[in-house]
Amino acid sequence: MPLLFLLRLQHTLLPVRVALPEEVRIVSVLVATGLIEAEFAPVRPAGRDAASRIATVKRITEEGLAEIAKMSDAPRFVKTSMQFARGLRLM
Repeated sequence: MPLLFLLRLQHTLLPVRVALPEEVRIVSVLVATGLIEAEFAPVRPAGRDAASRIATVKRITEEGLAEIAKMSDAPRFVKTSMQFARGLRLM
C-alpha cells in the first residue's frame, strides 16, 4: 500500500497535505524508509473522528524516485501457454 501511495504522489503537485489517518500512517512509513520528505503537525480535534495529525509531503527523495523506477521496470504479467501433444494447452 505505501508504494501505491508513492506512485500517487509522483503524479501530484507537491507540497500536498494529507489528513486521512490511514494516509498519514502511510506517509510516516514512507518517511521512515527515506522515500519521501514530509512534516507532521498536530491538529486540534473538532470531533470524535477528526484526524489528530496532518502531514505535508514536501518531496520524493532520490531513493523514492529510484523505487518508482524499479516498479516501472518490473515485468508485467505475461500470459503464457504451453502447447502439448494432441492440441492440449496449459494456461
